[in-house]
Amino acid sequence: MREKKISDVIKKTWKDTISKLSSFVQKASNGKTGDEVKNGSLQSLAYKLIGGKINRFLPLFQDLDTHLQRASLKTSFKVYISLTLFSTILITIAMLVSIPCILMFIFNLPVLPAFLFGLGGSLFTVAFSVIGFYIYPVYRADKLQRELDDELAFATGYMSILANAGVSPEKIFHSLSNLPMPLAISAEAKDVIRDVNLFGLDIISALERASKHTPSERFREVLEGFISTIHSGSNLAAYLREKSKQHMKLKRISLRKFSDTLSILSEFYVAILVTGPLLLIIMLAVMAMMGGGNLGPLGPDLLLNILTYIAIPIGSIMFLIILDAASPKW
Repeated sequence: MREKKISDVIKKTWKDTISKLSSFVQKASNGKTGDEVKNGSLQSLAYKLIGGKINRFLPLFQDLDTHLQRASLKTSFKVYISLTLFSTILITIAMLVSIPCILMFIFNLPVLPAFLFGLGGSLFTVAFSVIGFYIYPVYRADKLQRELDDELAFATGYMSILANAGVSPEKIFHSLSNLPMPLAISAEAKDVIRDVNLFGLDIISALERASKHTPSERFREVLEGFISTIHSGSNLAAYLREKSKQHMKLKRISLRKFSDTLSILSEFYVAILVTGPLLLIIMLAVMAMMGGGNLGPLGPDLLLNILTYIAIPIGSIMFLIILDAASPKW
């Protein structure tokens, strides 16, 4: 009877929260229909809801603006912070409600411990959500930097061929932006051409702007040398040809380093995600047969399930992320 009353209270609270949130969203959408709100982006919705109330939080994310520009995310600083806080609030509310319900109705935990677990889980959710939104532009910028560094050896060679044929600098970047393959350097070239054709900048100003926003130091050096060569009237084809040779040498060195790194990563993978889990499974099975194997309130069966369905998948995902971060694309 007591559990039924608690269940009714929780269900009523959940329905009231959802109805209030829905009415709040409808008010913020300025009278739009449900389909229009559904088709709208989450970023615009977050900015409408809390964009004008986050000025006090902006100093906490000062250096994130630079990472957003270098990551080529088509989102302004204030909109991204609005999305971060709005998503964090929604996920926290969901965790604060769902964790106590799961613990009470599935694991038959009392109300107070279930609520405390929900409160602790929601606090962890806040931390992980903010950290995740903060790290994502940094990861994107780092990934874009590695892609640009990998492609520079071939891109500068392609540009030197066009320059040797007498193609103008603007046409060189126009051709580079229209390559059939989806390359990171093509996206950078598209931004240069956009600045020239849409914003009316000359090619020098567009290249200077691209050099400020690019996350790759090597690509920035190429652009600055490109600008200096145009200003001085030197041989652009010879400059790009020399840069292509330099970056090809650097690419050979990076591939040798990656070969050594890959061998180390493979040894870590075998030791941590293959041999380690097998040893733990054998140890838990033997200890369970001998009547032990408990780790506090966790029994051997639960430990095996945690190891199989949580620890090994999370470890594999982390290994894939590390491998993706270390591996060259070309």
